[in-house]
Amino acid sequence: MGSITVNLGERSYPIYFLSGGLEDIGNLMFKAGFKDKVGIITNPLVNGLHGARVISSLKNNGFLPTVIEIPDGEEYKNLETVSNIYNNLILNRMERSSPIIALGGGVVGDIAGFAAATYLRGVPFVQIPTTLLSQVDSSVGGKTGVNHPKGKNLIGAFYQPRLVLIDSDVLKTLAQREIRTGLAEVIKYGIIKDANLFSFLEKNHQDILKLGSSVDYAIKRSCEIKTEIVEKDEREKGLRAILNFGHTFGHAIESLTDYKEFKHGEAVAIGMVMAAGLSYKMGVCSHDTYQRIKNIVEMFGLPITPPQIEPDRFIKAMETDKKAAGANLRFVLVKNIGDVMFHEVGLDGFPLDLFRDIL
Repeated sequence: MGSITVNLGERSYPIYFLSGGLEDIGNLMFKAGFKDKVGIITNPLVNGLHGARVISSLKNNGFLPTVIEIPDGEEYKNLETVSNIYNNLILNRMERSSPIIALGGGVVGDIAGFAAATYLRGVPFVQIPTTLLSQVDSSVGGKTGVNHPKGKNLIGAFYQPRLVLIDSDVLKTLAQREIRTGLAEVIKYGIIKDANLFSFLEKNHQDILKLGSSVDYAIKRSCEIKTEIVEKDEREKGLRAILNFGHTFGHAIESLTDYKEFKHGEAVAIGMVMAAGLSYKMGVCSHDTYQRIKNIVEMFGLPITPPQIEPDRFIKAMETDKKAAGANLRFVLVKNIGDVMFHEVGLDGFPLDLFRDIL
């Protein structure tokens, strides 16, 4: 599948797309100039599935790997987990030149990236995403962080990896639910930037769900779109915020259900349908556009209906989202497939009637 480069000046880095690529990580890191000690942050499940191949590849290329396991689950994405990582890094005398590898899904990547950004004021960071969601989204772009009881990802840093290795073969170990939740972000890329990708997903959804050859194109095209956006707006001062389509609603759903009822992609899927519904209700998009978005989410077996939550509680949850702009909520609304816009709504004047309609 080849590679692409995220061009960010001195922080540029390659994304490699290699089937069976876990066996190549040691060689790729050696060619990137790394040597000696390497910290691998993962969880017990992923370590059991993929750790041995990564460790073997690193050792065969002269590295001295140390595995640091963290608990599996969004509820462990917090500063306590990061503190335990620091303890292990210090115990193993990891130096400023010692890279940290994130081997796992989005939670592992976010936590490991934040630890890398802050340990010794920053050590090199490598992403090996093992879920579809992390391959197409969180492993690219440099967002790292942890959750706070008051909201998701409120503590973090922009910290770019030195390289990303995407091996689609690892997806074969995932449950079908994990595949579906990752596809929510792929759908998002079609909605915000690429009508052709959206149509491709509509036509090839069965092959993609079976992890056929279509999934490789979907992964690479998603990364290309995110790369194009990140290169223009690395720190989300403008354009990059379109990647939040569906997320303002989605993060509120996750928060209000204590991160236990829905996986991130499922909450985003509901959020995208809600955002499309709001777009239609406000006259921004046609009913056909709204219906296509709703249909494709259902087509991939993702939820479309939010939990029964009072609108005022929903609004309060959205207020704490980091995407709120001052006294306003900023939504990404869809005009047409492949074309979106920003719309700010004052918290005091939020259209509750419209909100009740889409809930």
